[in-house]
Amino acid sequence: MKYFLNRIKKELKKNVDLEYKKTNQGFFKTELKQYGVRNLIVKKIAKDFYVEIKNFSKKEIFNLCEELLKSGYSEEAYIAFEWTEKRKNEFELKDFNIFDKWLKNYINDWSKCDKFCLRIIQSIIVKYPILISRVKEWSNSKNLWARRASAVSFITTHNKQYAIICDLDNIFEIANKLLLDKEDMVQKGYGWMLKAASVIKEKEVYDFVMARKNKMPRIALRYAIEKMPKNLRRKILKRDYV
Repeated sequence: MKYFLNRIKKELKKNVDLEYKKTNQGFFKTELKQYGVRNLIVKKIAKDFYVEIKNFSKKEIFNLCEELLKSGYSEEAYIAFEWTEKRKNEFELKDFNIFDKWLKNYINDWSKCDKFCLRIIQSIIVKYPILISRVKEWSNSKNLWARRASAVSFITTHNKQYAIICDLDNIFEIANKLLLDKEDMVQKGYGWMLKAASVIKEKEVYDFVMARKNKMPRIALRYAIEKMPKNLRRKILKRDYV
């Protein structure tokens, strides 16, 4: 395993782009642990190395992914999520415990959080809707990335199989819990969730936001109404800021 992982690290180091690394850092408030490799190249590296392990058991794949996550490098996390997603058809109910551990131990920025939620957590809760309650519990966590994950995991408007994720009862429950969260990354997360829901349930989301517009943090409010028509945005933005 160690030799295999070292080969991945070596390949990543060969593809460092210092200009991209500097630009990418600009999207993060804190120092990002990264090699500085463009996403398309990371994706190719993940694909090329997966050929060598495609016949491994799911457990062996997950063990490799956890080792990649432990490094803290964003590119290695990306590879871990790519490989995990490739085994989504084999996801079992008990695998959620592994993903819960990954979230709380290895995810420490918005990019990792969002890839993890949209590519892994959504897949497992679509397969096992009973896990939705576990995801909603993250909204009570002291871990800000778990709180963001509780919202981002419900962001989708595109695929019919994800209709269960678009259930407004779940979305509004999470938004209410996170409504006054102090962390801007959490505010952006639930605002984004509401924005995505508004694409297919505009009136319901409008009514929800309208009733809370004087309490909702400005950044969450702006995200939530971004896709709404100009006249509705104007009505919502007529508010007194405290």
